Amino acid sequence: MKILVTGGAGFIGSAVIRHIIKNTSDSVVNVDVLTYAGNLESLTEVDSNERYSFEQVDICNRAELDRVFSEYKPDAIMHLAAESHVDRSIDGPAAFIETNIVGTYTLLEATRFYWNTLEEDKKQAFRFHHISTDEVYGDLEGTDDLFTETTSYEPSSPYSASKASSDHLVRAWLRTYGLPTIVTNCSNNYGPYHFPEKLIPLMILNAVAGKPLPVYGDGMQIRDWLFVEDHARALYKVVTEGVVGETYNIGGHNEKANIEVVKTICALLEELVPVAKNEAFLSRHPELDSGSSKTYADLITYVTDRPGHDVRYAIDASKIERELGWVPEETFESGIRKTVEWYLNNKEWWSRVLDGSYAGERLGVKK
Repeated sequence: MKILVTGGAGFIGSAVIRHIIKNTSDSVVNVDVLTYAGNLESLTEVDSNERYSFEQVDICNRAELDRVFSEYKPDAIMHLAAESHVDRSIDGPAAFIETNIVGTYTLLEATRFYWNTLEEDKKQAFRFHHISTDEVYGDLEGTDDLFTETTSYEPSSPYSASKASSDHLVRAWLRTYGLPTIVTNCSNNYGPYHFPEKLIPLMILNAVAGKPLPVYGDGMQIRDWLFVEDHARALYKVVTEGVVGETYNIGGHNEKANIEVVKTICALLEELVPVAKNEAFLSRHPELDSGSSKTYADLITYVTDRPGHDVRYAIDASKIERELGWVPEETFESGIRKTVEWYLNNKEWWSRVLDGSYAGERLGVKK
């Protein structure tokens, strides 16, 4: 297959591309406009592979999308391009409306035009796989309830509302035009190459540097955590084996309160990089030289809660297990250890993100 992946320089998109190139014989066309969260350095493992191509294209640019479809003639679309940070959506929702709603519409129309030119056998085999989030469902009040594929949508933030809108568009293009679409909704991802604004990498990097660890409200918001490489496996299984018109929820079976996640990271860092041997931490906290003791957990700082903050998300992923045979390989304990170790061993990657130098790769980039 030749798979066109939108947003392939992002966190989940890059994991999908690495998985496809390293574990299958398929080809990938990465379409990414390279906003702040797009980082080609997340693809250095595969970017020299002859089965990988890159196009710096905005999914809102119909003419460029038509060119890409005409040139590469993909067999499937995996649509991951999206603005995805809730706090940014609260501060500036316009970009989320433009990319997540208008961009998805533009991509759907470009895909439909291309799909209608295909011969019947290729038309039947074609798939448009839209990757979404569990945040479209809102939050859960009880401690035992789970999001299923039929849970009503009740988005709480501009981000989740824009993703809910894109989900509806995708399903409408199937119902109205017959475009063979599939939707997946996933829980919170974590793992290597995660942009440092998100909770887990922010906590790791702030702790290592001896900076405060900001936790919203009381930190008791519950999320289901999914290791990104498990998610990549699930997405590939859906695009190759999923049934047109179906929705599949993808979760990690790992419900954790945010404060529990932060304390787990602190404990792992105490084991892997003890405060007493962490020069960056010690330079920020000179009082330790006088014999006082301090741990990473002492950096936890409770801050004013986010507006409209959902309390609990939890995914029922039994359908994808039952129908497609996918289950996560990582527990939270194994996945978070791999994640912390990756950040400790890949300072060059995250340092270039933090100082902005990675953005220079955007200039004059070619496929």
